Amino acid sequence: METVTKSVSNFYNSIAAGVGDWGLKLLGAFAALIIGLWIIRIVMKGISRAFETKHIDTTLRPFLVTLIGFALKALLIISIAGIVGVPTASFAALIAGVGVAIGAAFNGSLGHLASGIMLLIFRPFKVGDLIKTNNAFGFVKEISVFVTVIETFQNETEIIPNSAITSNKITNLTAIGNLRVDMPFSIRYGADIEKAKEIVLNVLVKDANVLKEIGKEPRVAVNNLGVNNIELLALPYVDCDHYWDVYWDTRQKIVEALVNAGYEAPLPQRVVTMTK
Repeated sequence: METVTKSVSNFYNSIAAGVGDWGLKLLGAFAALIIGLWIIRIVMKGISRAFETKHIDTTLRPFLVTLIGFALKALLIISIAGIVGVPTASFAALIAGVGVAIGAAFNGSLGHLASGIMLLIFRPFKVGDLIKTNNAFGFVKEISVFVTVIETFQNETEIIPNSAITSNKITNLTAIGNLRVDMPFSIRYGADIEKAKEIVLNVLVKDANVLKEIGKEPRVAVNNLGVNNIELLALPYVDCDHYWDVYWDTRQKIVEALVNAGYEAPLPQRVVTMTK
């Protein structure tokens, strides 16, 4: 009986010692997790402020912040695993295996990630640029590792997967800094072409949004000889911010100036010849 009691007592003491040891490790790991996440949050805020003061490109900020935050959290988890007693080599192998499994499950998302990295490295556009891509036309508001956010002129927010952007045509209208707005208009055959060009050019010269610098002077040219009209083309250069102001408002001013000068709309014409 004494032997049985002693065996049970030893078994109980072993369990108690083991539970106590693991309990302390788990408490230590939990405390390290809470403190570690708090420290990471403070560090990330400091990094974000540093990026702003160092004038890091706004295109790279979200990507770098996300990458640094992920790396710090991964280091924290590995450190906590060491506190609990899990061999870090085995834990690293486990993370690698989980990474492979996640990669296989999210194959399409990894394509967006790779495309996002390409956009950030080769930089066909940056935050604030006016671009056309995937039937979206507007200003780039954010480039993340998975998607690009574009705000259109209709105040719509287009969220486009990065792989869809890199696999299609990208038109960057801001790269040079200004744009030419091609505005066609027509007059009748027999009307004074030079006078019409002078009237339209005068409208462009007086427009404050139209550039007048050397090499960017506005001009008016004959563009096409149609069946019923002569098509002329107004060619003003504008800053990107004033694109729509010129596209809409200046076009209206041209129409009004031609009407006030007596130019009529070029309606379809037919020449009828009478024979006996």
